[in-house]
Amino acid sequence: MINKILILSVTVGTGHMRAAEALKTAAGCLYPEVEVSILDTFRYASPLVEKVVLGTYMQMLKKSPAAYGFLYRQAERGQPLSGRGKLEFNRILNMFAAPRLVKYIREYKPDVIVCTHPFPLAVISYMKKKGLFTGLVFATVTDFTIHSFWVFPEVDYYLVGAEQLLQECEEFGIKRDKVRFTGIPIDPAFCSPGNKKELRSRFGLEPDLPQVLITGGGLGMGCLEAVVKALSEASFNCQLLVVTGTNTILKKRLEELSSSLSCPLEIYGYVNNIHQLMAVADLMIGKAGGLSCAEAMAIGLPILVIDPLPGQEERNSEFLAVMGAGVRVKKRDLAVQVQAYLADSDRLQAMSRSAAVLGRPKAAYDIINIIGNALINK
Repeated sequence: MINKILILSVTVGTGHMRAAEALKTAAGCLYPEVEVSILDTFRYASPLVEKVVLGTYMQMLKKSPAAYGFLYRQAERGQPLSGRGKLEFNRILNMFAAPRLVKYIREYKPDVIVCTHPFPLAVISYMKKKGLFTGLVFATVTDFTIHSFWVFPEVDYYLVGAEQLLQECEEFGIKRDKVRFTGIPIDPAFCSPGNKKELRSRFGLEPDLPQVLITGGGLGMGCLEAVVKALSEASFNCQLLVVTGTNTILKKRLEELSSSLSCPLEIYGYVNNIHQLMAVADLMIGKAGGLSCAEAMAIGLPILVIDPLPGQEERNSEFLAVMGAGVRVKKRDLAVQVQAYLADSDRLQAMSRSAAVLGRPKAAYDIINIIGNALINK
């Protein structure tokens, strides 16, 4: 019987916390009597670790993405940074983050711990090794690839986003009976996003124009302004829907730019109805974050990936391309590619079907059911 579920995540971008919230929502529907808590691990356990580790991570992504990509690839398959380097990194995490987190977990007494980011797994694995936590540990992988930083022998179950990742897990020495293909957990609202025609009318969108959704994730990262300009200058008929997330500077600049564009533009800040905006769109242009890709595929929305960050976003975009659900495009070719896809309905529909086949809108429910069954059989 489940009494308490603790979900550990990290606020780096927005995807990992969105996955945690999706699981909490699903648990509330399936097991309303169960107490579910989400802990922003480093913010709670060690503000110093959050500032140093996550601050360094975000600065590297912004100022030196190539260096981050190099480090990611070095650590990806158990090379130096995931051998001794990984041990040193985990030792530092345990030194600073473990004491307060251990105290919290021992007082909270969860039956299950679910991690939607690999960093907390280091601390939880340490606790299991020391006998400080004896419940089940689930690692919910939030990209369409496996990285060595997710791999710990103390993890009871790995929950992965695509069936193709089962083989990758085996290559890391993870036994097949510890891995479940569930999809990446996304907001259960994606199970019923609504009717495209009705939503377009509700949002006041042009009913006869193709709708192109442009997004940079929750932080509004990437070259969104350049994308808008390029598509407007190409002068073909479409309506642009831009989600700027928490990037208020970008939102203001686009609002100032909108009157000079050749195509209608709708600008949204941080939204809670991305499932509906995806449902009205014919094509999405954006980053290749794991959650964004999973959400788009749940809708059957084709994705044009532009400027993926080195590392996991590159791997996600490779996955989309191989599976026929998306394609990576260069900035200079973007307008031509968008025009070509919108003009070729058969090609666009084929991509949409491929995306829908991969989509797992009920992933959060499936994960909660797996957790419940695992506890019954423990």
